[in-house]
Amino acid sequence: MRADLRGRLTVTLCRDLAEFTGLAAEWDALHRRCPTATPFQSHAWLHSWWLSYGTPGRLRVVLARRNGRLIGAAPLMLAHRPMPLLVPMGGAITDYFDVLVDGEDLRGAVTALERGLHAAATHTVLDLREVRPGASAHLLAEAWSGARSSLTDSTCLELPAEPIDLLIGRMTGPRAQRVRAKLRKIDKMGIECRQVPVPRVAVAIGNLLRLHELQWTGRGVNPEHLRSRFCAHLVRSTRRMVRDDEATLREFVFDGQVVAADLSLRSPQLTGGYLYGVDPGLRKRVDVSSMLLRELAREAARPARGSLSLLRGSEQYKSHWAPVPVVNQRLLLARSSLAPVLRLREAQILARDRAAASVKSRFPAARDWRGVLSELPSAVRAPAGRS
Repeated sequence: MRADLRGRLTVTLCRDLAEFTGLAAEWDALHRRCPTATPFQSHAWLHSWWLSYGTPGRLRVVLARRNGRLIGAAPLMLAHRPMPLLVPMGGAITDYFDVLVDGEDLRGAVTALERGLHAAATHTVLDLREVRPGASAHLLAEAWSGARSSLTDSTCLELPAEPIDLLIGRMTGPRAQRVRAKLRKIDKMGIECRQVPVPRVAVAIGNLLRLHELQWTGRGVNPEHLRSRFCAHLVRSTRRMVRDDEATLREFVFDGQVVAADLSLRSPQLTGGYLYGVDPGLRKRVDVSSMLLRELAREAARPARGSLSLLRGSEQYKSHWAPVPVVNQRLLLARSSLAPVLRLREAQILARDRAAASVKSRFPAARDWRGVLSELPSAVRAPAGRS
């Protein structure tokens, strides 16, 4: 059913968790109609994240409707440090931010969201991190009637959504031959890959996180991945996303034991490998990255989903596949009267980035910058909830 583009636009601000919870069905429908949506804009992901990480009283979700039909949504929250900010829901564990807009009513959705966010940001700056190139949030920034700025953010690595044979074909001859030999070895060993059904999600997430901790022993694991709130979020969100065909949780079994596990998330235009865990003993015997990527590529290519994202991070194993770097943007938006505050926020971000670059140049062997950056002066730290 096509949208009626003649009806009146209305904009509301959702600040109540019960209201946001009740949006699930129409949010999911909008998510499917949004041409730029990533898995991180699904209701399952955002609602679960809020239950684990949200602060009561700070929910700020702008909703745009035409004739009662939800055509736009901006999932934000209020932060107080280092200044009043409206920032994305999802925090540091979310790789992409975007607003949701109805592809059948794009202009109306962007217009309504701009109006609603302008009203919501009376005393705050919008600090929108991890905006993917081509995201609908860029349309919002172009339509913004106040002050604005754009900075670079994280780099993600992407491949085309193709089967593993085609991805191997992107490599040089000798390297391609080695990868094919490694995959044949995996098949000869009899390692079985199985998809986890909804009733086993909680147990499988526990296995994944246990293996993830093992693989990072002594190498600076992200401490958030070891916390109970992160586990609870993954269990809740993955249950819904597996049920709704928005995620796949896989286990790799050898000699009756789960020796590896991974979680991938997907939307109509993107499949992303989110998190994996591997027994260190298996890593000594097989090429784990080839084993995992073969399954991820199979998922992304059936049907083709535009991009296969390796998400944030430039780990060495990713470079072997000749991925394309995709640089996210950080969009700063504010009312014209708050332009000086926006420039102050911009200066804080740039100062922190320079400090981080200086630390990395002095300690190039360090694996985890969170502890080092925590020692920086508070004026150059990231806002709360983001490392």
